Amino acid sequence: MVTQAHEGMHRIFQERPEVLAPVFGVLGFPFSAKATVDAVTTDVTEARPLERRVDTVLRIGPSDGEDFLLAIESQSKRVPGKEASWAYYVAFLRAKYGLPVLLLVVCQDRATAKWAAGPFDCGTRDWTAQRTYPLVVGPDNLPVIIDARTVAKNLPLAVLSALAHARSADCGAILEAISSALQELQETDPETAGYFFDFLEINLGNTPAGEKWKEIMSFVSYFPGRGTVRETAYLEGKAEGKVEDRASLILRVLELHGVPVPEDARERITTCTDLDALARWFDRSLTATAAEDLFAEDPEAPAAGPEQG
Repeated sequence: MVTQAHEGMHRIFQERPEVLAPVFGVLGFPFSAKATVDAVTTDVTEARPLERRVDTVLRIGPSDGEDFLLAIESQSKRVPGKEASWAYYVAFLRAKYGLPVLLLVVCQDRATAKWAAGPFDCGTRDWTAQRTYPLVVGPDNLPVIIDARTVAKNLPLAVLSALAHARSADCGAILEAISSALQELQETDPETAGYFFDFLEINLGNTPAGEKWKEIMSFVSYFPGRGTVRETAYLEGKAEGKVEDRASLILRVLELHGVPVPEDARERITTCTDLDALARWFDRSLTATAAEDLFAEDPEAPAAGPEQG
């Protein structure tokens, strides 16, 4: 099952590509500050029913060199056979787009990161036909950033660091520093501050780190109208609000997860007046990969009939 943490560890590169430069700096890999970054389809399937998808694929256009593809995978544990999938991704993307391909694996623990670094060989006896060398970032090489001023200078990297160190004793201090930086950023750039506030709560989820983040933010009076903690509390019946607010929050979570919302699904969400149904849909939106997942266990919405006189 895809978790919020899994999504956040790779989706941040799509939504905030400015994190690429400091991450490549951590890896000692040169990266052009003026590079263009565009999302590429993640479907690397050639024939059904076999389905293969990379978490994130970006096309990088350096200002001083050749374009290349960056395939990004979020890995929470060692998975047998995953190295074969990675080799396939690299070979398929190289053949399809005719561009060099790099594979970046983002991990949350040291053992997984050590395994993911490979290299992984494909061959027999004394001959290697293919070798895969992933780039790996995780707790060992992503910095622990606990100074609010440093966080403010490199907010996307600090947020990624919080996700990578979510299982460590340092996470509380990282989150405290991010909170301080976001409170200051709210004054000048409320949209960015709100994005990272929501992003952390959604992607840390119900983990100990997520509970710590909720505890920190429950004392913050910033983010008027955007406080996910307060909005979630409302959905649980602990605060007052309007039906429209619940529907907006569901759509916001789907947007943050990159889930497309067809017009019929959007209409069903925004026109629903059943508060219990909206609460259920919100819970499901946290792990949904398609808008239809919200309604999977609900009966079909009744068709609109003629008005009764």
